[in-house]
Amino acid sequence: MRGAKVFWGALAAGLAMVAGCAAPEAEVPRGPVAQVRAGPSAGGAAEVSPSAPITAEVVRGRFDLVTLMGSDGSAVTGRIAPDGRSWQATEPLAYDTSYTWSGQAIGSDGKLVPVGGAFSTVAPKRTTGATVSPTDGQQVGIAMPISVKFDEPVQDKAAVQRALSVETSVPVEGAWAWLADDEAHWRPREYWPAGTQVQVHARLFGAHFGGGVYGEGDLRTEFEIGRAQIVKADVDSHQLVVERDGEQVASYPASYGLESDPGRHTSNGTYVVMARVPLQLMTNPKYGYFDLPKKWAVRISNHGEFIHENQANAAALGSYNNSHGCINLSAANAKEYYDSALIGDPVVVTGSGTDMEPGYAMYDWLLNWEEWTAKSAV
Repeated sequence: MRGAKVFWGALAAGLAMVAGCAAPEAEVPRGPVAQVRAGPSAGGAAEVSPSAPITAEVVRGRFDLVTLMGSDGSAVTGRIAPDGRSWQATEPLAYDTSYTWSGQAIGSDGKLVPVGGAFSTVAPKRTTGATVSPTDGQQVGIAMPISVKFDEPVQDKAAVQRALSVETSVPVEGAWAWLADDEAHWRPREYWPAGTQVQVHARLFGAHFGGGVYGEGDLRTEFEIGRAQIVKADVDSHQLVVERDGEQVASYPASYGLESDPGRHTSNGTYVVMARVPLQLMTNPKYGYFDLPKKWAVRISNHGEFIHENQANAAALGSYNNSHGCINLSAANAKEYYDSALIGDPVVVTGSGTDMEPGYAMYDWLLNWEEWTAKSAV
């Protein structure tokens, strides 16, 4: 029995000796803890929109230096966030250009991690422009639509419409509608509130119009809605009534279009003041007059309707309708109204035997809200 104890004791001692002689595990070196992500992808992304967000971020570390260099030799202006964890380009890129990332980040472990990678921007088949109205600083009436007129027809209307935005100083419900392949309008559901400040942004640079055509540049305008003036033109009353800020301020004896001739009707509809000129030469070959001068002319459609002076028709003013579709006033009243009018004022014609066909600019208010929103591309 004693021998057995010695045997087990020796074995235990031997095992202890073997365990004590084992080599320690080798320590595996750890890589840097910082992780850098630069976007667009550092894997050679192609056909990137030059207006896309260009950013770089670092996790478990902070940037020491970030550079984004274009193939044209220019560095993209950008800034590192105060906490050092991100970088943001502060200027747009260029079309058809390759860009290369460089720089470094310092991890929370003190190790350096490089910033690298490259990408290229889209090469347009061609670029195209647009114009926007109202123009910057303009004061307009409460029915004024916002118009973006493109230099050529737009194929991808949804993409372009997403690049358009409207900001207002007070809440205003409104929507974009495409009135033609090369023209989009925004109008409020109801008339603009008087005094509204409006900003329009058309971020068209980098927007794909379709077919390889891209926007050549951004557009911006800021304008103001003026007082709330509405013209109420009831053809049966032979009067032109002007309301301003909810109160009637004038009622002028008028003559409207001859009812017995459909070609001379002043048709029903909500028109918009489009232009004001002190002298307009009127021409209508069908009815045999050319370059007939009329003063204090306010255009309300491009179908040929104006509110203007016609002193030669004084006998009809306030009594019967015999014009060729325009609204005739005396010289004094036409001047007074002319001086009060703003581009964008609504002119509401009622009492006629015909309705104006929606198709003549500006026909925005000839459509009800459901018809209007159905013309949106998104």
